[in-house]
Amino acid sequence: MKATHKLLFVLCPMLVLVFIFYSSGKLHLHGWGQKPLFDQQGFLLKLDGKLSDDLVSKYGNLSRGACKPGYAAAKMSVIYPKFVKPAPMFLDRNFRRLTKVTNFLPPFGFKTQERIIDNILTATKNYGLGPELDRLSCKRCIIVGNGGILANKSLGSRIDEYDVVVRLNEAPVSGYTRDVGTKTTLRITYPEGAIQKSERYEKDSLFVFSAFKPLDFKWLRQMIFKEKLQGTEGFWKSVARYVPREPSEMRILNPFFIQEAAFQFIGLPMNNGLMGKGNIPTLGTVAITMALHNCDEVAVAGFGYDMNTPHAPLHYYETVKMSAIKESWTHNISKEKEFLQKLVKANVITDLTKGI
Repeated sequence: MKATHKLLFVLCPMLVLVFIFYSSGKLHLHGWGQKPLFDQQGFLLKLDGKLSDDLVSKYGNLSRGACKPGYAAAKMSVIYPKFVKPAPMFLDRNFRRLTKVTNFLPPFGFKTQERIIDNILTATKNYGLGPELDRLSCKRCIIVGNGGILANKSLGSRIDEYDVVVRLNEAPVSGYTRDVGTKTTLRITYPEGAIQKSERYEKDSLFVFSAFKPLDFKWLRQMIFKEKLQGTEGFWKSVARYVPREPSEMRILNPFFIQEAAFQFIGLPMNNGLMGKGNIPTLGTVAITMALHNCDEVAVAGFGYDMNTPHAPLHYYETVKMSAIKESWTHNISKEKEFLQKLVKANVITDLTKGI
């Protein structure tokens, strides 16, 4: 065998292995000897809030304060090239077509729950934000977190200026409007986080359900059909026994946002697609992920835990201190914070309380 043939015989398998390693995303190089441009999750390493030339030409001439169509998705695509915008906010009667979640059990999909979801969606009949908001050509959304950092910031009127105001779990509005506003477009929750006192529900808001386990869908069905709650075994705390909303005012959040936030954006362990230690994103980050796909501009308020201030209030509505936070079994707060900081640094989202 000639020397050149021997060399090729040795080099070819090596080149194949290098190609496989590169294409798997582990190398993150754009040329031999160059520094990596992207981190392990696929985000640009060098982040800043500047607009690229094409985005300057697209948004630079808009009047100050005008809504920027497609802005959040455009910025996201710059720092995370794998980002694909289309992802419906809520499940509708065509939910089985959502291939990315059909093979995952809750919370990352709806496998085994198709029949009960069909039953629920037949009753709700509505699958959007509502005619007025669905018609908007540009939507500005804000996710209001529950953090104590919201207290005494007087951001209420500014929060109310957004087209879509998203609140989480049972965080109250009444009594705190100066800081958190009066408007609630939708409230995302799961059984253990749902408001339990009927009088605390705001009028004209959507009840948006996010499932974390199969049992949660059974609970939702009972709430929608106003059935008596049958047993509470399997819930980790007490749950609401009645939700004062008509079926037409209730929605099911697309579980794709939990999956994408966990595995693509934050890089939590996949655990064969099952809920496990440290692989569930917080509901706030799930809501932000949803907004990146469905809103043109995205802001947040009330996000961020400062562990250097143990005596600061954990939430804006109670006296529990920051020191009460322990290492969570389900969440990875530090990795989640890294993801949110990328969004803020690149100006994909605006953090009104500057806690991230």
